[in-house]
Amino acid sequence: MFGFPVTPFRKDLTLDLDALARNVDEMSCHPFCALVAAGGTGEMYSLTANEIVEVVRITVDAAAGRMPVVAGTGFNAALGAEIARRAEDAGAECLLVLPPYYTHAPEVGLFDYYAAIGNASGLPLMLYSRDWAVFHPHQVARLADHVPTLAFWKDGQGDARKYQRIMHTCGDRLAWLGGLGDDCVPAYFAIGVQAFTSSISNIAPRLSLALAEAGLRRDFIRLDALMRKYVHPLYALRERSKGYEVSVMKAAMEILGIPAGPVRPPLHNCTARDIEDIRKLMEVYQDVVGMRESGIRAERSTVGAGGV
Repeated sequence: MFGFPVTPFRKDLTLDLDALARNVDEMSCHPFCALVAAGGTGEMYSLTANEIVEVVRITVDAAAGRMPVVAGTGFNAALGAEIARRAEDAGAECLLVLPPYYTHAPEVGLFDYYAAIGNASGLPLMLYSRDWAVFHPHQVARLADHVPTLAFWKDGQGDARKYQRIMHTCGDRLAWLGGLGDDCVPAYFAIGVQAFTSSISNIAPRLSLALAEAGLRRDFIRLDALMRKYVHPLYALRERSKGYEVSVMKAAMEILGIPAGPVRPPLHNCTARDIEDIRKLMEVYQDVVGMRESGIRAERSTVGAGGV
């Protein structure tokens, strides 16, 4: 499971790096595969290049070697390559490349975009296939040949049928991640993904890890119970408005006493009515929101015993 820390802002929308450091320190107490700094949940597209690098640097420092840090990048080839180089200098160990801003790129231009970013550093590349960046199986195979540093594929489409065909076509050439959301965990593990990315890790690391463990065991009865009680109600709130996938998480964090602050444009903050509904749901989450190391030993023993 990959943790996806939000990027905290102050009320004036400036970066709150102290809050970021505290959040990452607490998240890093849990046995995640890695943390992703300035990804989609981290509002990468509302950050400047300098801010992205600062977020990566703080995340690396706060993780303190307990797990690798993946740095978000994208925008266009030149800026994406610049962020990639600077993120490597800041201590990142992998790059998460979001689609370019231009939505009608031909295949050769799109492939060159990923190659430019991949060639800008010595880091492995994780491609995020989301929104309009849709690929068929043989395109993925060609792209892997075109970009030698491509090592991870993060699906953001949620098309299990096509994703399984991509995985079967490319085999173990890439590592396969589920990236659309915690609510897709059962479908992802049913087709054989190796890990998933979790925004719920910001508020309930123990729940994220329980989802991962049940998924790896193909324990779909357990997964269904976790989905019904925790995940589906949260994602129903996130679906109330565009951009709420970040706004709801930040509101939930603030309700739980975890610093997150507001979102930046073009996202918008939750309405008072929605915040009240999030508050009610966080009462349900009380048994899975523990962050500290002291809770991890208990979590490891209770997951296998039927608890979260």
